[in-house]
Amino acid sequence: MNMFKATLASAMLFAAPVMAQTPLSVATGGTGGVYYPMGGGLAEVINNHVEGYTATAEVTGASVENMGLVATGDADLAIGLADTVYQAQTGTGRFEGQQLEMVRGVASLYANMIQIVTLADSGITSLDDLKGKRVSIGAPGSGTEVNAEQVLTAAGITYDDIDEQRLNFNETADALANGDIDAGFWSVGAPTSSILNLATTQDIVVIELTDEQIAAAQEIQPLFAKTTLAGGIYEGVDEDTTVLGVPNVLVASSEMSDDLAYAITKAMFDNIADMQAVHPAANQTTVEFTLSATPIPLHPGAIRYYEETGAEIPEKLRP
Repeated sequence: MNMFKATLASAMLFAAPVMAQTPLSVATGGTGGVYYPMGGGLAEVINNHVEGYTATAEVTGASVENMGLVATGDADLAIGLADTVYQAQTGTGRFEGQQLEMVRGVASLYANMIQIVTLADSGITSLDDLKGKRVSIGAPGSGTEVNAEQVLTAAGITYDDIDEQRLNFNETADALANGDIDAGFWSVGAPTSSILNLATTQDIVVIELTDEQIAAAQEIQPLFAKTTLAGGIYEGVDEDTTVLGVPNVLVASSEMSDDLAYAITKAMFDNIADMQAVHPAANQTTVEFTLSATPIPLHPGAIRYYEETGAEIPEKLRP
């Protein structure tokens, strides 16, 4: 009996109840975009490597809604486009009069790359070659349309100089394939399915911006980050291409404890290969990209991790 009791006691010792897990919510976007798989990959990393917490990626209306969810505490982490994140934190633009000062950066995950695509036989090799051509500048009211106008204006090209068409991503790809337009703009994470599909049937070229054109565009939109479209992402585009991007930023509230923000940041970077396996956009998730591209102050817990890596923290990123 005593032996049985001892065995039972040791069995109970080893089967000690798992401590209650604190739930964390990661606000993402629609299931068809990049935010959802990126948030899902992050949630998985938290579940596996941050003790005492269990995270879930939530489907949301993306950037603008996500800032509100963090502010109200309905989401612990959220992903948003740099301009939205900046406007929320500073109370400017669409957040005028409703500043969400508590929004803090954790990391910049990847950039929506401004990809200017033409066919190899179009004769278009530079931005200036778009003059007089039929160009899709993106769907009406889209981020692509806003970014296309900024890039063209910075290069001294107005809509008077081109025959502009307002087509969505799939329509732009179809119009290029059919010869109905000469070039098209995409502002989206890479790779994106519409360009992937186009590249399987056509020889495509991604137009590279000059250093001067990049600097001029950053004058107009300081949130633009210079980034690289890796060679081999699209069939036939074998060389790395320098492009502009709009960062997508992982944020938390200043109310989150420093220890938790530190643990999440460290777990993400220590296990970034797990997120890359979920979506290739996570190949851009680096400490360097975070410190060069994040538009708002970082959470002190995240800063602790970056300082541990030996990185120099820009003054403007300290809260």
